[in-house]
Amino acid sequence: MSGRVIYLMGPSGSGKDSIIEAARAALAQVGVQVARRIITRSAEAVGEDAIGVSPDAFARMREAGEFAMDWQANGLQYGIGADINARLTRGQHVLANGSRAWLPHALQRYPDLLPVLVTVDTRVLRQRLLARGRESVHDIEQRLARNERLQADAGQWKEGGVRIEALDNSADLASAVQRLLALLARHGINATTGRT
Repeated sequence: MSGRVIYLMGPSGSGKDSIIEAARAALAQVGVQVARRIITRSAEAVGEDAIGVSPDAFARMREAGEFAMDWQANGLQYGIGADINARLTRGQHVLANGSRAWLPHALQRYPDLLPVLVTVDTRVLRQRLLARGRESVHDIEQRLARNERLQADAGQWKEGGVRIEALDNSADLASAVQRLLALLARHGINATTGRT
């Protein structure tokens, strides 16, 4: 495969979905397509532009080999369609909204994968989680504690010898998008090398 998977991770509330939507046109300009996730939740659920399916439909899709990657988190099942393999073979890069816990498996399947972890200041994260109103106060405090542990290890993140790049999203969204594009350019994914 000549294209690369850009595997975007981050704690709930870090703004992954917002970054992806804001960067979508700019990503296309550098030959990066965004993979649409399949999730076992209602299609009316607020959040990313995902395909909502029932747990039974998800199980059937998994059994039929329709996923390139799939995992469970927060009581839901998530999948990335197997169609990304054809895109990668054609030389297209694919950005996937992934799970930090599933990263070791993703690296086994895609050794050239570029892992990117969205970080956010804990105070900003608290405001975002409270504003969206999806989690209980207890759940929010647990998420904030995990975020604090994550921030403490900043700059030393690795998985299987592969460095995990950090993408700060504590400020405005436009800045985060520019940082993402700069990060990709450092890895050779830019307007002069992007393939469509």
